[in-house]
This record gives sequence, C-alpha cells and structure tokens, in this order.
Amino acid sequence: MSNTTLPEYLEQKLGTAKPKLANVIHTITECCKVIDRDLQKGAIAGILGSAEHENVQGETQKKLDIISNDQLIDALKVHPGIGGLASEELEEFTPAQENGDYLVLFDPLDGSSNIDINMCVGTIFSVLPAKNKITQAEDFMQKGDEQVAAGYVMYGPSTMLALTVGDGVTLFTFDVDLQEFVITQENVKIAKHTQEFAINTSNKRHWETPIQRYIDELLDGLQGVRAKEYNMRWVACMVADIHRILSRGGVFLYPFDSKDPKKAGRLRLMYEANPMCLLIEQAGGAATTGRERILDIQPTTLHQRVPVVLGAKDEVDLITSYH
Repeated sequence: MSNTTLPEYLEQKLGTAKPKLANVIHTITECCKVIDRDLQKGAIAGILGSAEHENVQGETQKKLDIISNDQLIDALKVHPGIGGLASEELEEFTPAQENGDYLVLFDPLDGSSNIDINMCVGTIFSVLPAKNKITQAEDFMQKGDEQVAAGYVMYGPSTMLALTVGDGVTLFTFDVDLQEFVITQENVKIAKHTQEFAINTSNKRHWETPIQRYIDELLDGLQGVRAKEYNMRWVACMVADIHRILSRGGVFLYPFDSKDPKKAGRLRLMYEANPMCLLIEQAGGAATTGRERILDIQPTTLHQRVPVVLGAKDEVDLITSYH
C-alpha cells in the first residue's frame, strides 16, 4: 500500500504528457468530496427524499440527484480543458469551453434509491477526447474504447475512488484527516473464476433463455452442472456491485429483458456501461451485452441503453457462449 495521494498519482501518471486530463480528473473528484459531505449530513441538511419530479429517463429524482448534478455541472462547464459535458439527468449535453480537450459524461448519483436508507451510492464518470473546436452532440458518439479515463467514487463506510487512465486500475480511499484520496490498492486484478454473482432475480420471468439457463445452473449448486455452490449479492447500486467485483471478484448481470420493450437494456451505455466496462477490462475482466463486447458499441444517442454482463472472464465468456 502506498501513501501516494491522488494529486501526486496524477502528476506521476499524466503531469508531463496530459496535464489537462489530470486537472479534469482532479476537478471531478473535488466535486465528489462536496457530494460526500452532503451525504454525511443526510437528513440534518434536509437533502433526503424525493424532489417530486422526473428526469429525462422517466425516473423520479431524489433531492440529492439534483444537488450532485448541479455541483458537477457548475464546476465542469467553466473548466478550461472541457469542451462539453453530459449528464444522465439531463436530456441535452451542456456546452463548455471552445477548444476544450475533453468531454465528460457522468451519472451524478448512481443508486440514489439507496439514499434514504443510508446505503451505498456513487458517482460514475467517463472522459472522452473532444473532437471539434465547438462541441456538438455527435462528438459524444464515441465507442467506449476511446475513453481516456473512467472511474467512480463510492460513498460508503469509507469513501473510495476507482480510477483508470488506460494503464490498469487503482483504488484510492478518502483520508478525512488529509482531505485527500490516498492509494490503497494498485494494479487491481479480477480472478477469472468466481462463486459469486449479482443479478436482480425478480426479473427472471422476463429474461431471455440463455440468462435463465445460466442462473438456473448457478442455483443448482453442487448437484448441478457447475458442481459448486454460488452466492448471490445485489446492492441496487452499480457502483457498489462493481466495487465488490474489483475487490474480491464475481460477475454482474443486468441482462436484456422483455419487462419494458422500450428499456430492454436497462443501463445507460455512455454514463454507466462504458466507464464500468473500461475499469473491468483494465482489471483483467470481461464485459459484453451477452452478444457483443460493450466497448466496441458505436453509440447512436446520448441516452442509449444496453444489457450488461461483466466481471470474471470465464463466467462472462460462458454467458456469451450461451447466447
């Protein structure tokens, strides 16, 4: 374990080659510190509960959804290195600076249904290269492979940051005394095998046959074709479920289902799937829709949805083969 702080890490990794990218990441994480403070106050600050209106996704927003979204937009739109930004909470992208080097996409508060019960939530972010002097909507339509950085901040018993700049995955823990993120694990690796899976089984009747087959095999345990016992975990916060996989392995599924034909793939490609899949692949795992590698998908809309299967490579490959 290193005592290296995030600013020191960014200086070592990007300071000479990509100082503007380092500064963009620093700005995002500074916003996350403010969101963390708001979460720590909780009901005392009057930030819990519903905002009583819906976002562009048709989801009822929590008060802290709006607060965290505004915090990130206000800080990033004035950043000299950012040409434009896009939020899961807003229908259109937000223009930033002319000649900005980067585009930032984010889910300001993933798992916000957990806020009122004091469970884990997080912020997910993705950084893409800017394409034009003045950013247009189509500039965001880049494959996940083009991301130059991605990560999340998980607000839990410890506030943690997972980050990749295309050279592996590093985990940081927020030191409340230093008020800095400090490296607590480098070169994170996901085991190819696992006995742990995460899926919302209440949707089983809506899944396609390959996913039903896979989950049935896991539930059959020692008596089934997999001949071993599996444990199921589900936090209802993608950040927490992915953090568990980075920490101790596993596989996460939010598969194609027929419950709502308009949302057959539930997770947002640009704000959730791409950044998380980059982290998983950089840690040696795999990520697909069940049929194709997610980081190869060419986006067509800002709020495109996709099925997601990611984590332990052998499990993901098996699920893909079933399709």
